[in-house]
Amino acid sequence: MLGYGFAAGLPLPLSGFTFRQWLTHDGVSLGVIGLTANIGLSYTLKFLWSPLLDQVAAPGALARFGQRRGWLLAIQPLLVLACVGLALTDPAGAPATALAAAGLVAFLSASQDIVVDAWRIETFTEREQGSALAAYVWGYRAALYTSGAGAIALAAHAGWRTALLAVAALALVGPILTLLAREPAVRRTRLAMAGFGARLRLAVVAPLRDFWARPGAATILGFVALFKLGEAMAGVMTAPFYRHLGFDQGQVATAVGPFGLTASIAGYALGGVLVARLGVARALLGTGLVQTAAMAMYVVLAYSAGSSAMLYATVVVENFAEGTADAAFLTYLSGLCSVAFTATQYALLSSIAALGLRTVGGLSGFLVGAVGWPAFYTIALFAACPAMALMLVLVRRFPPPATVPA
Repeated sequence: MLGYGFAAGLPLPLSGFTFRQWLTHDGVSLGVIGLTANIGLSYTLKFLWSPLLDQVAAPGALARFGQRRGWLLAIQPLLVLACVGLALTDPAGAPATALAAAGLVAFLSASQDIVVDAWRIETFTEREQGSALAAYVWGYRAALYTSGAGAIALAAHAGWRTALLAVAALALVGPILTLLAREPAVRRTRLAMAGFGARLRLAVVAPLRDFWARPGAATILGFVALFKLGEAMAGVMTAPFYRHLGFDQGQVATAVGPFGLTASIAGYALGGVLVARLGVARALLGTGLVQTAAMAMYVVLAYSAGSSAMLYATVVVENFAEGTADAAFLTYLSGLCSVAFTATQYALLSSIAALGLRTVGGLSGFLVGAVGWPAFYTIALFAACPAMALMLVLVRRFPPPATVPA
């Protein structure tokens, strides 16, 4: 799970923070940089093709590796090639090509996430899920550091193409790990039955009906959609925000690298402890409120006149708070999934969780241009409040199980 977390996290900055840092360095407008959030729509829409990966056998000879490993071995080599293709583009001279390459990376990365999440839930027992998820998150965060701060620091010395090619080479860990992994021993119904209607019901209708039948389904989906909205608005514009304040690539790499990674790991560790000690409901409530309050650091940073100490403090506080909240939030999402429809339901929930980032987040650049940086981050802070209100309703009326795996 540590390795799969690394493989899953590595491509994300290539269509997110690192890519926007590249565009910022090349002088692309704020509006276009904000719209790059829409590149990641694949993470929001992945539930549309998750039934295919959940029920249909892997293509050709790869089927002999099993449902999960077979699909991973179909997706991961293509993801490596897509990363290479992105590294060879020129955002300044041909921005459309660069955006298309980043979009392909996001699509293949989202597809890999579908299968890895299903592999995790099917491979480990209920008692092991907490440890498996923690290992995954640590690997994921290490990958974000590598292809985020690491790539940015390398680009400052060797250029963007070399930095992104190095990330593409590291992405080979995915298919290598899949060859070494074991296939989950889970029996599932295939889409081999006759009739398109029966296939559609099994792959799409049944998982949705199963989820919608649970108490408070609509409230749950609303909360999941809004939980990361404030973070989404704030996070999309951090690259041009840091540049606006006068920070160079080295300062940004230091801030989001060792400082950000350490704070994130500590946050996830504390979040896991809080979930185990307090239960999912109380941990989710407490960490969500702290995450919302921590976004005020961006407002303070906007008035700091480019203080390096304030940059590091903002990154540490924000990453720590986000880590604690994510640990509780991901545990909550995993607990909502039925084993019979693991890939489809988790893909649906994680897609909805990314909805704010891929829609409202894409307009952040235009909002900054209209109101300025301090007002923008104040709006992002209050954008998280509706989710907090829904969280209180969920904890009171539709609480998750009180006990979770240690």
